[in-house]
Amino acid sequence: MKPGLNYVNAAWRPSRTGKTFAQHNPADLSDRTGLHQDSDVEDVREAIAAAQAAYPAWRATPPPERARLLRRVLAAMQARADEVAACITRENGKTLDESHAEIQSAVAEMDFQVSEGLRLYGTTVPSGKPGVLAYTIRQPLGVAAIITPWNFPWNVPTRKATPALMAGNTVVLKPASLTPGVGRLFADLFAEAEFPPGVVNFVTGRGGDIGRELVDNAAVQAVSFTGSTSVGHAIQQAAARTLTRTQLEMGGKNAAVVLADADVDLAARACAQAAFACAGQWCTSTSRAIVEAPVYDAFADKITAHARALRLGDGRKTATDMGPVCGERQLEGILSHIEDGKSADATVLCGGARATDGPLARGCFVAPTVFGDVAPDMSIARHEIFGPVLCLMRAQSFAHAMDLANDVAYGLSSSVFTRDVSAALRFVEGTEVGLTHVNVMTAYKEPSLCFGGTKESGAGLPEAGHTGIEFFTREKAVYIGYA
Repeated sequence: MKPGLNYVNAAWRPSRTGKTFAQHNPADLSDRTGLHQDSDVEDVREAIAAAQAAYPAWRATPPPERARLLRRVLAAMQARADEVAACITRENGKTLDESHAEIQSAVAEMDFQVSEGLRLYGTTVPSGKPGVLAYTIRQPLGVAAIITPWNFPWNVPTRKATPALMAGNTVVLKPASLTPGVGRLFADLFAEAEFPPGVVNFVTGRGGDIGRELVDNAAVQAVSFTGSTSVGHAIQQAAARTLTRTQLEMGGKNAAVVLADADVDLAARACAQAAFACAGQWCTSTSRAIVEAPVYDAFADKITAHARALRLGDGRKTATDMGPVCGERQLEGILSHIEDGKSADATVLCGGARATDGPLARGCFVAPTVFGDVAPDMSIARHEIFGPVLCLMRAQSFAHAMDLANDVAYGLSSSVFTRDVSAALRFVEGTEVGLTHVNVMTAYKEPSLCFGGTKESGAGLPEAGHTGIEFFTREKAVYIGYA
């Protein structure tokens, strides 16, 4: 099997180490998906140097020309959607339908951010001094490091790289080591679109050294990261030493609150989708369903029926509703959390184990799991599981439900299901998250609105929406005397 290569200064090249690493299909661990460059710090430094050298010319490139090149990437993304979806499914495990949905989300993200870059507004204000024109402009930062996750290996790089490039920055992309083949395809679109050398660079590798170099290197002016909260903390601490700008999208423990007047069927469908789509590996997945006591039993019955009806299997097969979790380490972590729930005497309503029937034994499958009667002090109620595990918690009132929803370290997403407009608006005001929903699942988002969390879920300006490109620019005040 021919190894995938790094992409630096418009050339595909092997790592200086001469080493590679292998990845495997989480639906069938005997299926090796590819070999990839096991890069070191020197490889990253070369990529950063290429981006730094390319920056002056790219910054001077008119935004309509940047947009023209990015729209070539957008067209190639749509033309190669089947190829990309197959790669996502084989490396990540999600179903082909879910992979295609991710690509379509990326298309929408890129289209929106390209347009944002063509209307990168400044502000003109009346001056306090006669004969002075006072206004602001936005300018790029320089080299941007983009560190992306395995759960959305196509959409997240698109969401980050598009505004960075459209604003006039150059980028170095490091994909998650679980999905490097998807990252290589992403870089290939920019090579195919004939971006100038050094504007887009791509380096693969395992371990923290190359990630640390992307943060510590003095030439890097911005770091946009999506991943675990622990790694995000480390990036923030390292970036503080050089005052490097950071954008951190991290973990979640998202709650869906179901009030007594809710449409329980709607709530159960929405919670099932958000809890078990992509095997529960969305950062916005519903992890806790907090249900008022009068409808708790009905909701538990309905959500359990949805979970039991899901068909597990290889994501490439049309009959599959839910694929595997993304790798053995993820599998072990989820199963450990499930055992914690059992040890705490939470009630297993369904699932609660690894799925090993027939061909499932060859992969990393976890049965869709619903825990009932989860107390707020249990580990499974407080820690991010990042798998197909939903915790049901009983609330005695709206106020009690709000307290339970906010009583975690994370603050990414939430939902409330109710017919009461007053309750809905009080929830929207009081929920401690970056995005919230009424009668809509916790995982829903649109590219025109910002995406980011509070508390342990995020730091820095959020992605997407108008802040997507704002993060990658610096505002400069200008005063021109003309009297």
